Amino acid sequence: MSTVLGIIGEYNPFHNGHLYHIEKSKQETDAQYVICIISGNFVQRGNTSIVNKWAKTEMILENGADLVIELPTIYSVSSAENFAEGCIKIFNSLKIVDTLSFGMETSDIAILNNIANVLYTEPKEYVTMLSHELQKGNSFPKARENALMMYLNNIKKYANVMSGSNNILAIEYLKAMKRTKSTLIPVGIKRQKVLYNGEHIVDEFASSTAIRKMLMTNQFDDIRKVMPKSSYMILGRELKNGHYVIDLSKYEKEIIYTLRRMPIEQIKELPDVTEGLENTIKSAAESCNRLQDLIDIIKTKRYTQTRIQRILIYALLGIDKKQMLMSKKVAPYIRVLGFNENGKNLISEISNKNPKLNIITSVKKYMDTVGNKNYKEMLQRDIFATDIYTLGYEKDSWAGLDYTNKIVTI
Repeated sequence: MSTVLGIIGEYNPFHNGHLYHIEKSKQETDAQYVICIISGNFVQRGNTSIVNKWAKTEMILENGADLVIELPTIYSVSSAENFAEGCIKIFNSLKIVDTLSFGMETSDIAILNNIANVLYTEPKEYVTMLSHELQKGNSFPKARENALMMYLNNIKKYANVMSGSNNILAIEYLKAMKRTKSTLIPVGIKRQKVLYNGEHIVDEFASSTAIRKMLMTNQFDDIRKVMPKSSYMILGRELKNGHYVIDLSKYEKEIIYTLRRMPIEQIKELPDVTEGLENTIKSAAESCNRLQDLIDIIKTKRYTQTRIQRILIYALLGIDKKQMLMSKKVAPYIRVLGFNENGKNLISEISNKNPKLNIITSVKKYMDTVGNKNYKEMLQRDIFATDIYTLGYEKDSWAGLDYTNKIVTI
């Protein structure tokens, strides 16, 4: 079979940088087919998707993907480590994907691979250094960065590598490939002109962060410059229909209500809640009614805003430590969101290669027939996530879209 390329993305929303990445990846790998795994309605950075997963799927299929698969919600809102491992497990299970392409801020994939090796093998000396850095009160990301630079004994070469959002995910993909003994060939594409958190337009490029901020101030002429025409049209359609969620603050009342309702022991069972953080969260929820105030009270040097926002999403969606542990022990099912004619053929090829694979093309049919308790619980979380997500719409806040929305076909 021809070369199949795997790509992972939040696409929040899909912009010219994403298009560049797909086209450059196809060129570098000589791939004839592209399979994308995407985050659904809530994303790994601890926020919401601007538009729903079906609109994102349409954007991606219009711009170079052949088959789009949803990463189950429990992975898409996890730590970078579990997010990456969920994606790699999916690609491994398809048994037809040859290469994995990801963006990176550095121009040398070997640097990222060296770091991934340390994080995978966890040498005693590195673990001791990490523990020492954490005892200083550093956040985990900062402590890890400091420990890596010391262990690899080259501050100049590895400085700021771990501060790049794309680098961090790329390292986690490489680590997950080592852990799962994946046969995927990694390919890194250097991010062009703007960084993930960059807020300015450079030529025809702007970050997703910048685009979301432009949306808040109705800078549509600028947005049009930095998105493919088809993506811009889809975004415009969703905005016109009131089917968009600007950010997590849309659910501030629901989040604070949920935390006030939960006993401290239940908050303690939320993933990423450690060291008595449940007491701080409960106290904060009882003393404010704005999301940013809540986050500011909980936030410390040790707990980043992104980590706190993920915890708040766990509370909102009813995800606990037990479910998170389960997600780390299983390989995710394959939830198809959309395909073109090539993608349809890819699904047939996947089924032939791995007949026992759980491929979901009808949520209702799968929920009616699935015997695996873990998969049923995981898919229920996806369905519930969509039901909560639509509460943030300006209008048409219907539940049950996972049952009624059809697979996107181009």
